[in-house]
Amino acid sequence: MQRRRTVRVPASSANLGPGFDVLAAALALHMELEVVETGTFAVVTDLPIARDRRNLCVRAFERLHPADAFEFRITSGIPLSGGLGTSAAAYLAGLMAADHMFELDADLEALGSELEGHPDNVAAALHGGVAICADGVSTRLDVPTGLETVIVVPHEAVRTKQARAALPAQVPMQDAVFNTAHASLLVLGLATSDYDLIARGLQDRLHQPRRRHLYPRSMELLERAPGLGALGATISGAGPTVLFWSHYEQTATLVDALRQEADGWADVFRAPLETVGASVTAVH
Repeated sequence: MQRRRTVRVPASSANLGPGFDVLAAALALHMELEVVETGTFAVVTDLPIARDRRNLCVRAFERLHPADAFEFRITSGIPLSGGLGTSAAAYLAGLMAADHMFELDADLEALGSELEGHPDNVAAALHGGVAICADGVSTRLDVPTGLETVIVVPHEAVRTKQARAALPAQVPMQDAVFNTAHASLLVLGLATSDYDLIARGLQDRLHQPRRRHLYPRSMELLERAPGLGALGATISGAGPTVLFWSHYEQTATLVDALRQEADGWADVFRAPLETVGASVTAVH
């Protein structure tokens, strides 16, 4: 009988403002990977991604088992460029398919983090909710009821390599202290459903200002977030996507305002915070 698995993985937004390489949230946009034991290797997709063994799903699968006899069918509702955890989702999908298919009981979070190079997107996509990453392990935080997110995805992408290169090896002490304070406010706000603390906690001085030249329009929009009806906004991962945070009562108004602002240079999506992490099912 043909072995067949379907994996569904959510998008994710890393950093969440002050939590550089520490905080991430799962978003309700998903990619799906179907792996079928056909006897021959193939990658089937309409996406503009690699269709050979360079494919990230395949590379991850092959960390656990050879891919020679399997067909990989990939669909996705996650914008491919923009800092929405597409590579983490792909790695996780490949790992989960192989792990479930061959009952390996692998450490998916550790392997995914190793492939991705950092743990935040992987942890959020795997577990759902908000991930706090420290000392090689993650802690999951539930999302407050009524907290919603909207994303603005610019048409022009920014390479992650460029975004990383824009950051210095050392930062001023006052910037580090500022981010520690605001990350603490944000986590406390999320844990207690305190929207005032969440709004105060979204500020950053470590990475967003230093990458401003890579996505000036994103930063201009981010800084105007409260005036547009949001609690605040953060650059998603390496950018240039902007994640707008909103109380549910303001979300519809916020979306309308953002669509006017983004007309001609970016797309606007309602992307709710996802409480459910990645899942895999056997298909018979």
